[in-house]
Amino acid sequence: MSRSQKLLASFFTVAGTMHFVRPREYAAIMPPYVPAHRVAVIASGAAELIGGVTVIPPATRRFAGWWLIAVLVAVFPANVHMALHRDEVAKKGVPADRIPRWLLWARLPLQPLMMLWAWRATRG
Repeated sequence: MSRSQKLLASFFTVAGTMHFVRPREYAAIMPPYVPAHRVAVIASGAAELIGGVTVIPPATRRFAGWWLIAVLVAVFPANVHMALHRDEVAKKGVPADRIPRWLLWARLPLQPLMMLWAWRATRG
């Protein structure tokens, strides 16, 4: 396993685990049009865990790349919602108002870079 693959697997395994450790924070950043926030948090956490774990075996690595790209696309609206409605998220008890606005916006272009990372790390 390359260093990039190890980092990718670790990142998504930890990120997925955090959905189960701190579900309230993840539910708070979901757009209102997403139904069943708690179920969506569990599903997205499980999806990140599956993606992280499937990076490890060479036989499932390509699948993991596409899976993680799909997960990143799926969670992007929550990140946009948090950037647009930081104060609304903060009213739900999540200290989003302590995060500088520029940082919430700066992380949005990181998602396509993470998609590229997932794709490149799971090839060859």
